[in-house]
Amino acid sequence: MSAQTATPDSNDVTLPDFSGQGFLPWLQRASYRLARAEQVLAGVFVGLVFLLLILNISTRAFGNALYWVDEAAVTAMVWMAFLAASVSLYARANIAVTLLTDALPAVAARALAVLVDLVLLAFVLALIWMLWRWFAPMDLYSVGFDTDALAAEFFNFIYQEPTQTLGVAKFWLWLILPVFGIASLIHALSNLDISLARLLRAKEA
Repeated sequence: MSAQTATPDSNDVTLPDFSGQGFLPWLQRASYRLARAEQVLAGVFVGLVFLLLILNISTRAFGNALYWVDEAAVTAMVWMAFLAASVSLYARANIAVTLLTDALPAVAARALAVLVDLVLLAFVLALIWMLWRWFAPMDLYSVGFDTDALAAEFFNFIYQEPTQTLGVAKFWLWLILPVFGIASLIHALSNLDISLARLLRAKEA
């Protein structure tokens, strides 16, 4: 008995569960649970953006504006966007032109899906590599986690640059990037596994 293909509904906020559709069911389960957590967190950040905007409007109306609210709202919106982008990758809900795949036979269309997943995986791996070089955890370790020494020896100021109004280092806000990279890697590997399984099933049919 073959697993049915789950097709996401653009009007349904419930995430499709692809468990059992690939060769590695544990990977699909991990990807699904991660995507659900990301979806919840993205919703939390949406609510946070709304509350911050209300706070900003209220304080300005009373002539006592809180200048850090703007930066906090932008940061929350960015975190929400990256979390939602990762969920979209899991659900295959990204915008796509399907004119070619719709015209291809089933086997060719699924082979093309494998190619697309490989390209996405390559992009995610390239992003993780760039983030590794940027955050430089091994360089930071080599200088005893001394950010001043890291800046002096490697000319890497990522851990020293402050925010404009929040009063914290920017790297705390940029941590969403490695979170997005690792989550996207899990989703991309799961999607590739599913696409390969679907391709082999189509060839056997």
